[in-house]
Amino acid sequence: MKILVCISHVPDTTSKINFTDGDTKFDTNGVQFVINPNDEFGLTRAMWFKEKQGASVHVATVGGPETEPTLRKALAIGADEAIRVNTPATDGYSVAKQLAGVVKDGGYDLVIGGRESIDYNGGMVPGMMAKLIGANFINTCIGLEIEGNQATVVREIDGGKENLEASLPLVIGGQKGLVQESDLRIPNMRGIMQARSKPLHVIEPVDVAAETQAIRFEKPAPRGTVKLVDNVDDLINLLHNEAKVI
Repeated sequence: MKILVCISHVPDTTSKINFTDGDTKFDTNGVQFVINPNDEFGLTRAMWFKEKQGASVHVATVGGPETEPTLRKALAIGADEAIRVNTPATDGYSVAKQLAGVVKDGGYDLVIGGRESIDYNGGMVPGMMAKLIGANFINTCIGLEIEGNQATVVREIDGGKENLEASLPLVIGGQKGLVQESDLRIPNMRGIMQARSKPLHVIEPVDVAAETQAIRFEKPAPRGTVKLVDNVDDLINLLHNEAKVI
């Protein structure tokens, strides 16, 4: 089985976020980038298939040279090869189009992406990619088993879980629960050393126009002052006359 894990290069959630050029560009100065958490769950599950079933695991991202440390971390965790599509990740459709080209050229049986990235939270790429390559698609996956050409998938739905079966090729949108947080891999020294010699292929993008454009970014407004009340009448008065919610 040949698996592709799609990796997003995203800011660490502890990073301080700022914008430049009139709030039209994200300021990367001083920002630590990591593997998108939803993708990390998928990568760890792919490692299980590699170790238990002999699957080969490749990782891919869309972006410039600044994304390569993130790919190297994925290689240190255990992926066999990495692919970087040499173009900025401008919007969900263009990213899906680039990754669909990687999938078609690589002949992958299973494609694991994250349900969404933690920077733009678009949640579009896995589904669009599945449509572009003509594969089955299941989102919000919290369980995945493969036997031959059949996949058994558990996905999260409102109020519960849903058990599904699908044939390969398959694209899934994974999330927390696909593996336990305690099972996430931290690169060890041996893995880091091996990652230096593993292939990292840089390929040129296919020609595709972005369908959306970020016009301006805005940070949430700072929290206002807190008023403490010690009786219900004052609380009702504030909610009615100041907050105007009742």
